Amino acid sequence: MTVELVAPSADSGWSEEMQVRVFKALSDPVRLQILRYLHQVDRGVTCGEIGDIINISKSAGSYHFKALRDAGLTITEKKSREKYVSINRKTLDDYVTRFVDLL
Repeated sequence: MTVELVAPSADSGWSEEMQVRVFKALSDPVRLQILRYLHQVDRGVTCGEIGDIINISKSAGSYHFKALRDAGLTITEKKSREKYVSINRKTLDDYVTRFVDLL
């Protein structure tokens, strides 16, 4: 028996590269803590607030926020001198909730 492995069409908006980025970002415990906090507060919060809550340095926070942003898991908005981060539920729905469907 032969099985042909075919990814969903490009029309679906699905990207295997993006799926890899999402799961790599989710594989770190600190990034999971960040997402858990963003989910619980359900609003945009400053990077400093998150750093204080989960007890990470500013440089470590920058590293983790970039990984989450690059994976599309967070949205960052700059308002005056502060950056506010919120969870991107669409990416979670598209790549995590529907994971099995995308195989």
